[in-house]
Amino acid sequence: MNLLTKFALTALFLALPVSAIAAAPGEEQPRWSVEVKYGLFYPDFNDWSTYYGSNHTWDVAGAVGYKVRRQVELGVEAGMMRDTGRGLAPTMNVVSGDVQYSLWPLNVYALYRAVFKEDQLIVPYAGGGWTRMFYQEKIQDQSTIKGSADGYHGRAGIQILLDNADITASNNLFKDFGIRHTYLVLEVEYSRVMTDTQATAASPSRSVNLGGTSYLGGLLFEF
Repeated sequence: MNLLTKFALTALFLALPVSAIAAAPGEEQPRWSVEVKYGLFYPDFNDWSTYYGSNHTWDVAGAVGYKVRRQVELGVEAGMMRDTGRGLAPTMNVVSGDVQYSLWPLNVYALYRAVFKEDQLIVPYAGGGWTRMFYQEKIQDQSTIKGSADGYHGRAGIQILLDNADITASNNLFKDFGIRHTYLVLEVEYSRVMTDTQATAASPSRSVNLGGTSYLGGLLFEF
């Protein structure tokens, strides 16, 4: 198991017993969160840069979570990564023509956010969960390959409270949309989703990880 995943899951379970600690009595606490993130995805595939010209591609994701307690959140996240290159189609294990390779991860997660008061400036968090990875390979002059595989992911990061950066804007967000808090989010996420390549006359089938490591930044809105 990846070190980041171990850290995230350990932090989650160690923190659960203290999740009863909450904000000061009388303060209303948010129940929902919406998050949008963008960053770089580094595939866990050794020769990626050889065939796609770089060792990374872009990653965009969005999530919706429900807070079963102030510190404990369950949610669903969907994302997308895409790259174009010339050479290898990863799940086919063959050299090909021009390739457009796309991934759509769907994550079901549990997170622990170490928030103990509503005006806390920095909030660390960690968690993880189940991942279903959908993939598609459009190969020049060949058929499109589609599929999916199951795995897991782990994540850790920090939230930086932005409410006091512009109090008027924060008040308007609450009045117009019910947004109680806005955070800048910085996150590292690792996913491991194993699948087997298609065997060919020149190469036997082998297992590859469709996942990898993402470095993300974005905004989190709590309602």
